[in-house]
Amino acid sequence: MTRLAEAAGAVADGLAQRERLRERRFQRDHAEAAVDDEVVQQAVFELRELPGSVGRFAEAEDVDVVERVGEVAEGVDVGVRVDVGVRVGRFQGYAVVAETVQHVGFGLFRCHGSAAFGRRPAVRGTVPRLRPRRTTRRVAATAIKSRDASAPGLAGGGPRLRVESLKYRALVPVFVSEQVQRVDTLFLHESGDQYLVAARRGDQRLFRAKLEVTERDAGPRPGRFRVQDGSGEEPRSPDQFVDIARRADRIRISQQTSRRGREELRELLDAYQQDAKVVRTCRYCAGKGRYSPITSETAIEADGEYICQDCAIRELERELSFNGNVSGAAQDRLEELLLEEQNLERITGLLQGNLDPDLTKFDEVSATTDDIDPVPVADLDLHPGVKELLERRFDELLPVQSLAVENGLLDGDDQLVVSATATGKTLVGEMAGLHRLLSGKGKMLFLVPLVALANQKHEDFKDEYGDLANVTIRVGSSRIRDDGNAFDPSADIIVGTYEGIDHALRTGRDLGDVGSVVIDEVHTLKEDERGHRLDGLISRLKYYCEERAKQRRDYQGAQWVYLSATVGNPGELARGMNATLVEFEERPIPIERHLTFADGPEKPDIENKLVRREFDQESSKGYKGQTIIFTNSRRRCHEISRKLDYPSAAYHAGLDYGERKSVERRFGNQDLAAVVTTAALAAGVDFPASQVIFDTLAMGIEWLSVQEFEQMLGRAGRPDYHDRGKMYMLVEPDASYHASMEGSEEEVAFKLLKGEMENVVTHYDETAAVEETLANVTVGGTAAKRLNDRMLGDVPTKHALGKLVEYEFIDGLVPTELGRAVTTHFLDPKAAFMILDGVRKGKDPYGIVADLELRDDEY
Repeated sequence: MTRLAEAAGAVADGLAQRERLRERRFQRDHAEAAVDDEVVQQAVFELRELPGSVGRFAEAEDVDVVERVGEVAEGVDVGVRVDVGVRVGRFQGYAVVAETVQHVGFGLFRCHGSAAFGRRPAVRGTVPRLRPRRTTRRVAATAIKSRDASAPGLAGGGPRLRVESLKYRALVPVFVSEQVQRVDTLFLHESGDQYLVAARRGDQRLFRAKLEVTERDAGPRPGRFRVQDGSGEEPRSPDQFVDIARRADRIRISQQTSRRGREELRELLDAYQQDAKVVRTCRYCAGKGRYSPITSETAIEADGEYICQDCAIRELERELSFNGNVSGAAQDRLEELLLEEQNLERITGLLQGNLDPDLTKFDEVSATTDDIDPVPVADLDLHPGVKELLERRFDELLPVQSLAVENGLLDGDDQLVVSATATGKTLVGEMAGLHRLLSGKGKMLFLVPLVALANQKHEDFKDEYGDLANVTIRVGSSRIRDDGNAFDPSADIIVGTYEGIDHALRTGRDLGDVGSVVIDEVHTLKEDERGHRLDGLISRLKYYCEERAKQRRDYQGAQWVYLSATVGNPGELARGMNATLVEFEERPIPIERHLTFADGPEKPDIENKLVRREFDQESSKGYKGQTIIFTNSRRRCHEISRKLDYPSAAYHAGLDYGERKSVERRFGNQDLAAVVTTAALAAGVDFPASQVIFDTLAMGIEWLSVQEFEQMLGRAGRPDYHDRGKMYMLVEPDASYHASMEGSEEEVAFKLLKGEMENVVTHYDETAAVEETLANVTVGGTAAKRLNDRMLGDVPTKHALGKLVEYEFIDGLVPTELGRAVTTHFLDPKAAFMILDGVRKGKDPYGIVADLELRDDEY
């Protein structure tokens, strides 16, 4: 009795510490918490040394002691064996007292024969980690204390112990009985004529089993229940399945289980007052008895069904194992893309340049048409010369043109026109410019970012408007075009690049009365290298027009029309320019967008197949399919063009004017199946192609922006030529084209396909601020701060002026000779000082240029 009291006392002392350990360290693992507690370990050790402990508990009539010892035994590690001596007589099977003591915490005991009180243990059992219910413990204690005079007694009289044989003599494995009361989810899945059963607690799978259902008079009931034990199976009592089901927090049935199977399981569980819910699960996991619920965020589509992410990754790895040239990094990225795209076929179909349109197709941008009443050309309040010209071409304006007219275009209002490629927005600027020109309000400036675009527009304007006006061109800082025609600043229409007109302003050229300024591709304002220069040009050109209007009574300034297909913040941009926003989102024809993976050397072969397939097709309007292939270098243009079977041509800035015009003409006559061009050159060139292929996603050594991508994508498909457009991305996993490029080509691909349009915002660092402030001082003198203040970007004028003084580029608000040379040649301060240093050291001019090129490569 003393030893028992000592053990009970030790237990009581350790209970509080044990509970703290449970909650703080292993809330779900009672055994480890108990084993780590030295006090409880000692109590268990003493308990194990007590013979006849159950009988002594009964004699003590101490229910609290029974409860506390039960809690200790509950926490004993699985491998511990507890010996309990009781006088039960000779029998085979289970004793009621043993089953009752289980609830106290001693587990299921199997009798080995008869024994008398005080002898070595006659009953042995493994102590499970159970959480006994308090009410059950009190019943157990009461049962133990029950006495019957006819029964052989213990010393001092013992309890009568009733014996009941149970059907299953084999002990349930410890891990099963241990978990019965600790199941979070019980999962059921139909497999043939039986059901797979899986029990889970948290992220841990407790066991797997198979259940056969037997039809009884009262309905379906558990039949054979077999628990998987390694490679074999152990039969269990069907009642144990019921017990597990009753103690499970939730019961789930796989969605893949047949309707009949679901009904059978629900009817079975209803008989035991248990509810079950059908859940969407991974097909692969369910077939292996694993519970893996999936949601719309985690499901991966595969073979027309949905599987979990782990199974999808295993399937992708199996596919990649047949593809030896996919690097480990590329594989990791493909797995990431799989989780992002949630479609296994889409990812595996991208490998090795698969050209099956059903697999490579990423999505389709539908054709959209806004309900806008077209304005008849006959109703336009235009100069008769312009009106007659337009009436020869069409009867009604296109929607975006009609919107512009309705919003004051012909009244001289400034406008920002945002509309997709091939919707007719260019004519908006042309109408306004020609109308003002022929009405005597000044010449038209049509400004573009690229020399190739300027050349094309110059030729178009001469062909279309040459009988109404004199047309000239101004590109870069050159005085002579490459076809030998001189720039004429007095011409009626001046087509120029941004830098060409800016150079004229910086050098003090007289541009005459400017009646309209049309700036195409105005989203260039956001580009790091050229954005600040366009921002400065607009401010300087507005200043030029305002100053001229002050000096000439018959000149009232210029109307400004800004054009772009891609602007993320059109309202904000229009406000910054004090212009009316005209936004039209129509896409005349649908565009399919495709993506496939291919290594660099494989791309020309894939491009050849795509070009052939497209050129062999003819639209309902009678035009063959033609292709523009965008790449990132002149050398690559020629390399791809040579490998195409059908007639093609390279097209880049390295060609002279005549060569470029020849390519444009041949393509327009459908003599060429494809042109291969640099992204930097052909983003705005008017090639009526039905298909666009991205050989790379780089522009030079920079990744394409979403604006640039959308602009080039918009070249696929023209409403007057084609029924739909097509775009193919050929993506090389892990590829980049310069050390300075962040990310890889496949990362950029999905950014472009899924990315939102970037806002057009001009950013100024110190170099850009110094360059534009110097140009504004050169053009505006004391008005330089006013010119800076009305630019879109936030220019730190005071700091920039301080640097200009420090560099000796200005004297007061007048450019020095050095400063004028710097701004005339569009030099940033670092480039200027490198040239100065080279000149002072007597370096050869070509050596100085080489140094500048190396510097540019470093950045």
